[in-house]
Amino acid sequence: RRHPADFPESLRPAAGGDGAGGAAAAVSLLVGTLDVVLDSSARVAPYRILHQTQDSQVYWAVACGSSRKEITKHWEWLENNLLQTLSIFDNEEDITTFVKGKIHGIIAEENKNQQPQSEEDPGKFKEAELKMRKQFGMPEVEKLVNYYSCSYWKGRVPRQGWLYLTVNHLCFYSFLLGKEVTLVIQWVDVTQLEKNATLLFPECIKVSTRDSELYFSMFLNINETFKLMEQLANIAMRQLLDNESFLEDKSLPKPRKPLKNISALKRDLDARAKNECYRATFRLPKDECLDGHTDCTLWTPFNKMHIPGQMFVSNNYICFASKAEEACHLIIPLREVTIVEKADSSSVLPSPLSISTRSKMTFFFANLKDRDFLVQRISDFLQRTPSKKPSFGTFSKPCSSVCASKCRLFVGLLTEAGGWLSSDVLCLILLLIISVAKEKMKEESWNIHFFEYGRGMCMYRTAKTRELVQKGIPENLRGELWLLFSGAWNEMVTHPGYYADLVEKSMGKYNLATEEIERDLHRSMPEHPAFQNELGIAALRRVLTAYAFRNPTIGYCQAMNIVTSVLLLYCNEEEAFWLLVALCERMLPDYYNTRVVGALVDQGIFEELTREYLPQLSEKMQDLGVISTISLSWFLTLFLSVMPFESAVVIVDCFFYEGIKFILQVSLAILDANMEKLLQCCDEGEAMTILGRYLDNVVNRQSVSPPIPHLHALLTSGDDPPLEIDIFELIKTSYEKFSNLKADDIEQMRFKQRLKVIQSLEDTAKKSVVRAVSGDIGFSIEELEELYVVFKAKYLMSCYWGNNRAAAARRDQSLPYLEQYRIDMEQFKDLFISLTPWSCGTHTPVLAGRLFRLLDENKDSLINFKEFVTGMSKCMIFGLCLSKEQFIELCKTLYNMFSEDPVEQELYHAIATVASLLLRIGEVGKKFSNRPMKKSEDCKTHNTQDPVSEEESPTSEQSQNSAVEQQPQADHEDKTPGDAQPGKTQEENQTLGDGAGEGQGSPLQLLSDDETKDDMSMSSYSMVSTGSLQCEDIADDTVLVGCEGGSSAARYGSTIDTDWSISFEQILASMLTETALVNYFEKKVNILQKIKDQKKVERQFSSSSDYELSSVSG
Repeated sequence: RRHPADFPESLRPAAGGDGAGGAAAAVSLLVGTLDVVLDSSARVAPYRILHQTQDSQVYWAVACGSSRKEITKHWEWLENNLLQTLSIFDNEEDITTFVKGKIHGIIAEENKNQQPQSEEDPGKFKEAELKMRKQFGMPEVEKLVNYYSCSYWKGRVPRQGWLYLTVNHLCFYSFLLGKEVTLVIQWVDVTQLEKNATLLFPECIKVSTRDSELYFSMFLNINETFKLMEQLANIAMRQLLDNESFLEDKSLPKPRKPLKNISALKRDLDARAKNECYRATFRLPKDECLDGHTDCTLWTPFNKMHIPGQMFVSNNYICFASKAEEACHLIIPLREVTIVEKADSSSVLPSPLSISTRSKMTFFFANLKDRDFLVQRISDFLQRTPSKKPSFGTFSKPCSSVCASKCRLFVGLLTEAGGWLSSDVLCLILLLIISVAKEKMKEESWNIHFFEYGRGMCMYRTAKTRELVQKGIPENLRGELWLLFSGAWNEMVTHPGYYADLVEKSMGKYNLATEEIERDLHRSMPEHPAFQNELGIAALRRVLTAYAFRNPTIGYCQAMNIVTSVLLLYCNEEEAFWLLVALCERMLPDYYNTRVVGALVDQGIFEELTREYLPQLSEKMQDLGVISTISLSWFLTLFLSVMPFESAVVIVDCFFYEGIKFILQVSLAILDANMEKLLQCCDEGEAMTILGRYLDNVVNRQSVSPPIPHLHALLTSGDDPPLEIDIFELIKTSYEKFSNLKADDIEQMRFKQRLKVIQSLEDTAKKSVVRAVSGDIGFSIEELEELYVVFKAKYLMSCYWGNNRAAAARRDQSLPYLEQYRIDMEQFKDLFISLTPWSCGTHTPVLAGRLFRLLDENKDSLINFKEFVTGMSKCMIFGLCLSKEQFIELCKTLYNMFSEDPVEQELYHAIATVASLLLRIGEVGKKFSNRPMKKSEDCKTHNTQDPVSEEESPTSEQSQNSAVEQQPQADHEDKTPGDAQPGKTQEENQTLGDGAGEGQGSPLQLLSDDETKDDMSMSSYSMVSTGSLQCEDIADDTVLVGCEGGSSAARYGSTIDTDWSISFEQILASMLTETALVNYFEKKVNILQKIKDQKKVERQFSSSSDYELSSVSG
């Protein structure tokens, strides 16, 4: 049976007719041409077998082939398996039906055998995936996500074809008018994705890499395609950032209705995108998965209205979001739900649903399309939800007692200061009393809000809630509301005892993170009384250390101590810990890793927003280089390190409610307020002074806390008193001018900037690695950079095609860049074969394996980039001394390298001469060694040595010891049946059999190497005088080494000679005497061209066949 790839993927009518008339022929020609132009996914073969009946004008394509030999094989198969059966049918229609069914059956059966039984992908999609793998040479582990018909612009000519989006690659194939175009791009190489509008096409997708810009257009659904490309590129960036490879979600629920031409991976990615949006909208834990959503209305008692929106149901939460932004958001944890019941429907309130909670709140939803199914899903989730009743009692503190304590503390501080005038003290106390009154009014406003909108996680979150947050959260409620708005409360109540266990496990353990924490503990708000004693310091240490053990990828980063110390002022340790988790892992993703990627991403967004909203200032700031300096300190510490504490804490209030959107709009407001001064700045220092002075004087006149000295230097100029800026006015201005920023837009901008930032960091890492190795390597900077790209690409392949290779293990980000990417032997062999100038046919993998073992100094079966380029530039190391065994292996390697070379005979003679000379040098060195010569019981050598001068004799004891110490352990992969076996003793391994024959234990058998066998034999061999190296038939991969005179036994001896050694300098000097060897090793090779060939991903060529399109029609 023929493989289905030999047949058309679906039996379809081919262009043509019965040739009875010119009109039919013209139509056939036209249809055939259109077939080639429009169906670029299948290249038309020059030979085809077509099925046609007498009464039909339609050809059915049965088989195709690229050569006459191939099509003949197809015809023979048809004769043996199909044609004999056709004679039993009575009419032509039955024959056609049978042929079509037979071919379809073969294809379907083979496809079924090649795909896992559990695969959910539809048949048409499986066919496309098989075609993709065959066309681009992808392994089975490379999964196709989706494919689209589109045009790729090759210069000014569009190439209609198919775009295949796989997990790790973007691929395109087109065959148009005899021209073939193939593109393969790794997602990790993509630096920019854009939807562009051009004069020719209103919409196209631009894919940028470091080397090229590619344009694709004429999509049926460009938005879907672009969104999927963004997702796949984002996954690739995550792989570069922390080595997280893509894992398919096997727990996805099966669709209720079969989906046509949508793969399981596509459904997986769609579900991931919806989950991420759902979690970000409602600040839910990272493992929460959306089960479904439906349109509905929610009855809001505070304004007595039915608000239209959507209900979202997941395994632990029921959420609601109104269609009008900020009209109402609602989060109902299932752990809080007590009753779910269906109310009676009416024309006013169709399909109502009532949900009651432990906090005596009842929520009414209506206009539910599939209420029964929804109730069943909620009931299923409720049965799996453990019931836990949270309590907010620990947050409630009497306002009067708190305010009184603040007054007493402030008065005490003033008294201790001394030297104050009574009037000044009275004024300050009066201001404090006014602040306390305002604080009490704010608290009362929140109590009224709780009464109308609810309190706790199930509170209605509306525009009114945001207005209260903008006015500042009362200090008594700050900890509670931070936990609610950030979502940290959900994680804390669902993980009871987690923090205590972490603290216990981390006690007494030390690592790099704990050392950095200890160094920064006393730098965390030292001006605040809470951290001027060991009690506050110890709490801060426990929280930071616990988080470092929870998330070793982040561990500890500077600025975490400042933020955590503020959290501890308003929460207990466990609450501060979960707030830190929410901050680092959800609200500010990747901010606190080793390369502060998240902060750099948002810095890029800030620069982009500055260009959009403050175009006049943007160019000036770029010239001064200020934005990159100020934004990191602003974003990483949420302004806590650059603003007075009482003001910065209000920024934190709004941040926990609004997210990064608020930080960005406040930053824009600060630049806008200082625009005139910044435009007049001459350098970066002057701009920093202006911004620093402005931030130092942002005050909170409503604060009931005593003023805390601000560590940020108070910058003033001249005698003019500083102008104070009220923090609430600044917040109000930021909402008035920049409130049109949308969270969805920011997430979209984050993706764009993440591509740019991570690729920029990769470029920086490449330059660092190249700088570190360039001094010791013979390659140029440009060559090293290209080699690094190829090396990294080979490592990344192991991550997603490696089948659990050691190299694909999670790399340690704390290691230097030079050691983060490592490859194994098989990967090294691939690169060696494609890049080395010393390719030697079938022996190349053997040479590559030996070189890999030489480079792998720590014997972990992996080499880093420095070791790789060392091997590519220097295959030997100066100062190395070789024993006789190692010398024999060197001779084997050289013979293998010279095999199939145009001047191999000259090279064989040259190396035989060199080896003979080196053998004599080694024997002379042994004679003059200080160590006693080992004697053999079986035979003794009576040869006289040639006289040598004192200068020739220094094969010293040191060099012999060096040779013995450096002799590597035998690699089992190189052993053959004749080699010493691991189980034998050292004496057995060293013993050689007597005689010169080919029997057991002979030198010929001991030195054979099955790794390097092939079917080629030398046409001649060189015989040098007695005592020289004798070259035998390479087919047996045998090398005979002789010494002077005597029998074979005398030549070889009966033991491995541990005193015999030669140095690399001796080898080099001997090889330089042979012109053929010098020419061979000094051949210049263009490594850049080899790298280019290795990286080449685009091919365009004419069809190898010489048929004309018109011939296809018939």
